[in-house]
Amino acid sequence: MIKTIKKELKFLRRIIREKAFISSGNKEEIVNQFHELYYSAATLGKTYKDTHFLGIPVRKCPLDLWIYQELIYKLKPDLIIECGTFRGGGALFFASICDIIHHGEVITIDIEDIHRPAHPRIKYFLGSSVSLEMFDKVRNSVKNAQKVMVVLDSDHSKEHVLKELRLYSDIVTLGQYLIVEDTNVNGHPVFPDHGPGPMEALDEFLKENKNFIISDVGNKFFLTFNPRGYLLKVK
Repeated sequence: MIKTIKKELKFLRRIIREKAFISSGNKEEIVNQFHELYYSAATLGKTYKDTHFLGIPVRKCPLDLWIYQELIYKLKPDLIIECGTFRGGGALFFASICDIIHHGEVITIDIEDIHRPAHPRIKYFLGSSVSLEMFDKVRNSVKNAQKVMVVLDSDHSKEHVLKELRLYSDIVTLGQYLIVEDTNVNGHPVFPDHGPGPMEALDEFLKENKNFIISDVGNKFFLTFNPRGYLLKVK
């Protein structure tokens, strides 16, 4: 018993030392360093460039995917709109979670016409997410949906993301999320040479639209590709 107690005390002392180190102002630096390591490894074809869901490439951080499934389960959106499809891994992930909870459909939009996985809950729309014709098509598709969530993951230039925010914020419903992906680029904390992108678009959007607040749900695992990008519609 004495040996067991000593072993447990040794473990607790180690935990206390680690917590003291992290709480001394190093936490953000540690997270940013790992974030940069994780992100830069993609240049070697690793991490997010080698992430698959059911065999389909999905260029998202797995920690963000876990947050997505928690939000989908909790909020049960009738419709998830994704701007930027890539190979379809993200849409397939969303649709698979909807399968599990027996609720929800996915509309995903992209300018590239390539083969993507078929799924009864997924509709693929071909075209620019910011064209008025596409937006009208999407808006007509959400008429019967009471709960709508939107994920923005297409062109990451500031101008494009800001247009998406101004358009799609109107169809996000109260209590659901408008998620701006890849707000980490342009030095937040990665890819400093990117130029103004999603984070800068987000900042400008929030100055003019008071219907959303930044949720800290994305910070629960420390690493997120979408810092400040989980916007909850509150009015």
